[in-house]
Amino acid sequence: MTGIEIRGGVELPALREDVELHTSDGLTLVGELALPLDRDPVATIVALHPLPTAGGFMDSHIIRKMAGRLPALAGLAVLRFNFRGVSSPRGTSGGSFGEGLDERHDLAAAMDLVATRKLPRPWLLGWSFGTEVVLKYGLEHPIVGAILLSPPLHRATGAEIGAWTGSGKRLVAVIPELDDYLRPIEARQRFAVVPDIDLVVVDGGKHLWVGESQTRRVLTEVVQRLNPAALPLPTSWPMAPRG
Repeated sequence: MTGIEIRGGVELPALREDVELHTSDGLTLVGELALPLDRDPVATIVALHPLPTAGGFMDSHIIRKMAGRLPALAGLAVLRFNFRGVSSPRGTSGGSFGEGLDERHDLAAAMDLVATRKLPRPWLLGWSFGTEVVLKYGLEHPIVGAILLSPPLHRATGAEIGAWTGSGKRLVAVIPELDDYLRPIEARQRFAVVPDIDLVVVDGGKHLWVGESQTRRVLTEVVQRLNPAALPLPTSWPMAPRG
């Protein structure tokens, strides 16, 4: 047997299915559901991508790498999709950018699919703009918790953030030391309304999490909350030789 290094866009074995989500205001959104190939998932990630008007989509690299790696490495289901009006190689979701308001319906459509498929232990995972949708509307849904990657806190109000206190839902914020919008000192101040938040500062981290070391750090933080028994994450994958 030979092995491949797990880095960049490597896509490990999984059951991958193109899915459509149907919103209550009549739109069809495109996405993908990735499941472990040889076992039932132990938990589910519902991934909400960065700002559509700044190029965010379901293939934004951290979300794509979660779907490419974590079903195989950690036994997780990963649901990712394009918010309304967003295009990717998978296709284009109906509608147009909703300024973080109409995306409430997009999240609800994703959670409808989670319920229909009976996917276990759902966690919301937002990155940048996606964190705003999580903070504003995540408590409307039956989730275990939420993970916020690089939250800018541009749209979520103090009251919406504070509502997570005592909600019974876990809240994790992963803050890059060198973030473009919200750095650790301000993050601690803004999230002080949620005393039990799990706030993680990543030394040297930046908003876009560029580079394999930052990717692995983010994926490790995710797996630590959803399936810690899968840690440490392997850095190579066995592959049978051809011929």
